[in-house]
Amino acid sequence: MMEQQESTRQLKVGRQLQRDLAEILRQQGMSAYHGAMITVTSVRVSPDLALARVRISIFPSNQALEVLQLLQKQVKTIRGELGRRVAKQLRIVPELVFQLDDSLDYAERIDQLLTQ
Repeated sequence: MMEQQESTRQLKVGRQLQRDLAEILRQQGMSAYHGAMITVTSVRVSPDLALARVRISIFPSNQALEVLQLLQKQVKTIRGELGRRVAKQLRIVPELVFQLDDSLDYAERIDQLLTQ
């Protein structure tokens, strides 16, 4: 199955959501997430703009699952704040699905293996 190319609108909306979500998480502060640092690495939006898959990187990575669960519990609050920010640009605020982006961990593991 070939993945469909994202439209220009999907890419623009994704970038805007990425900026807004990063700002929302930054404002909540690291203390809200047990001192973990969360980076929004990408946001992919469905063609109808109703769903946004938010890829996040969490440091330190040993807290990743715990922080991901916290984010999933707060998804309504985060989506509400996002709605206030994008109300003028988007008719509907997409549902948010948080996913771990472990590509940095993967790169770090490869680096460790290469430097042994």
